[in-house]
Amino acid sequence: MKYKRILLKLSGEALMGDEPYGINGERLKEYAQEVKAVAELGVEIAIVIGGGNIFRGLKGASEGMDRTQADHMGMLATVINGLALQSAMEDAGLKTRLQSAIEMDKVAEPFIRRKAIRHLEKGRVVIFGGGTGNPYFTTDTAATLRAIEIDAEVILKGTRVDGIYTADPEKDKSATKYQTLSFKEVYEKGLNVMDMTAFTLSKENELPILVFDMNTPGNLQKVVKGEEVGTLVAN
Repeated sequence: MKYKRILLKLSGEALMGDEPYGINGERLKEYAQEVKAVAELGVEIAIVIGGGNIFRGLKGASEGMDRTQADHMGMLATVINGLALQSAMEDAGLKTRLQSAIEMDKVAEPFIRRKAIRHLEKGRVVIFGGGTGNPYFTTDTAATLRAIEIDAEVILKGTRVDGIYTADPEKDKSATKYQTLSFKEVYEKGLNVMDMTAFTLSKENELPILVFDMNTPGNLQKVVKGEEVGTLVAN
């Protein structure tokens, strides 16, 4: 096994499946099965999920809403997604814990680093909700921060594209895929991997980022086993 402890970053939009918004039950079940297959290999798994399928803070701010207020709404959306993911994974037979950066003890534990690590050591899947708990930070930054705090070996960014390309492959058919990149190359080429705060945090802490297609069954297993899937960004 290449990775023993991972942080999986999922976008909120990924949960929509073919729906225009909200949460698609079938997509939830698919993700739960993918995570279960990896957990059964003995890999310790933490997950950060976005909230864009419900509410995106930046969009609210662009429409005249107070940015801090809008970001807090976005953070609450990530907790809703975390609860949905937790339910699907427990239905699949996994032991889970949901920890929130915003305290709401009726639905989630508060984020406590030592407790999160202990859960992972006991084989529980830990979902981190509520972003960083602060406005002006994305869930990409939350994922990077939590990955560093729990000593994850890699951030696995599950997307609908199978890696990082020279251009958007959905718009430019001539775009070619990178197998590996250095952080410096990503800066120089102006590639969009994560927002700059998250990306810089990963670089400074020498935490690799692997971008892969989460919607292809079995890909998550291949990644943790070290097979050539997606694009790896590392120092």
